[in-house]
Amino acid sequence: MPSGIRPAVTGWAALTLKRSERTLFCSIGPYAHSACGTLVSAQRDTSPEGAARAPQAASGAQLSAGGPVAQSNEGNNQGMASDYPPAPMAPTRDRVALYAVNFFMADMEAGMGPFLGVLLQSRGWSTGAIGGVITLGAVVGMLTVTPAGALVDATTHKRACVIVAGLGAVTAAGVILSSGHFWVIAGAQAVMCISGATIAPALIGITLGLVGQARFNGQNGRNQAFNHAGNLAGAAIAGLLGWHFGYAAVFWLAAGFAALTIVAVLAIPARRINHHLARGDAPSRDQPRVKSMRVLLRSRPLLAVAGAVTLFHLGNAAMLPLYGLAVVATNANPFTTVASTVVIAQAVMVPASLAAMRIAEAHGYWLAILIAFAALPVRALIASNVITAWGVIPVQVLDGVGAGILSVAVPGLVARILNGTGHINIGQGAIMAAQGLGGALSPVLGGVAAQTFGFPTAFALLGGISLGSMIIWLACASMLCGAGGGE
Repeated sequence: MPSGIRPAVTGWAALTLKRSERTLFCSIGPYAHSACGTLVSAQRDTSPEGAARAPQAASGAQLSAGGPVAQSNEGNNQGMASDYPPAPMAPTRDRVALYAVNFFMADMEAGMGPFLGVLLQSRGWSTGAIGGVITLGAVVGMLTVTPAGALVDATTHKRACVIVAGLGAVTAAGVILSSGHFWVIAGAQAVMCISGATIAPALIGITLGLVGQARFNGQNGRNQAFNHAGNLAGAAIAGLLGWHFGYAAVFWLAAGFAALTIVAVLAIPARRINHHLARGDAPSRDQPRVKSMRVLLRSRPLLAVAGAVTLFHLGNAAMLPLYGLAVVATNANPFTTVASTVVIAQAVMVPASLAAMRIAEAHGYWLAILIAFAALPVRALIASNVITAWGVIPVQVLDGVGAGILSVAVPGLVARILNGTGHINIGQGAIMAAQGLGGALSPVLGGVAAQTFGFPTAFALLGGISLGSMIIWLACASMLCGAGGGE
């Protein structure tokens, strides 16, 4: 590797932790058949292993840590008994408000985040100091996302979670813009990550509470499509405003998006959010409430999902920034290269999210997630052999396919696995933490590999690691199908 590239890769390993953390926090139509395609009744097996295998019928049992919960009424695909009537079809106004929240929260949540590295660099900060701030944020995000999920499960003020978290993110962005002190900026960065860790499970809870399990797949697919569109629009507008008016314009754009997000979330009437559906309560009031940690530690399907997504993000998170460095090293224009990587991926994520929704409706979540996992090794193969400006197109198209599908399928599968436990959102938080762990380690691994062996070997290494996610997924296919994953 040319000597001039080595310090850039070393600094990059710390700087691109920001993308990992952005991936983490910025990450269903009725079913008449069981997850594996056969109309079945609930299986009464009280062991954890039996619970993991229990087929999930449309009106059947859902997995809990200690066994399946009782069946719901016939024809009720919400996983709730008559104690908790199924959510009616959400009014168009409420669904449009959800779309607006997902669209506008993208830039609100990002704030100064995407520009943090270059902003601090312009102030004369060393790459070590910048990396320290970003690493602190990533660690705080991983530590808080699971407790944030527990908060969303427990509270009946889910709209307030979104509002407070959004205001916190914008305030933190303002502090970053106006302060030059390390610990002040580090604290603001931590607040931004806590906000992101809270908004993600809160929106999943609101969506489940509005539409229930039966319609979660379709609603969440459209939510994610609007979120990716918001990311694309926000990045384009922020880049344009920042180019002409500086970093202050980026902050005011985030503040404007925050105001629109608050208006949109308040447009969803609180009384229409069914909090029993939102957390996946057990259908019978006589059934003891499952302890949250038992759900996380004894649900084998949930552990399989956590292991698979950790390996996926360990191989995936470093791929984009590392490929951008490799292309720029060939004397390509750095501004157009970086911009194209973001625009291509986000543009593909919109249709990929909608496609994931259709695949899940027709074949279940297991197949949709397998397709996403399969895209990464192919992406790594292309990246290791085609390091040119035009190579950005296939590399980032595959990035969009994988990320777009997972943004829909993983929350949907977790919601089905934990339906009946009353702890859906703490489970969502735990899976997000697993994604964040892989994403935080990926830049370090990729940066060291690129500096030591060169870019092609680093891409091959990252792709090889990602094969582990496919191995887990294929090995656990029958268990995941039984837990709600699909055919």
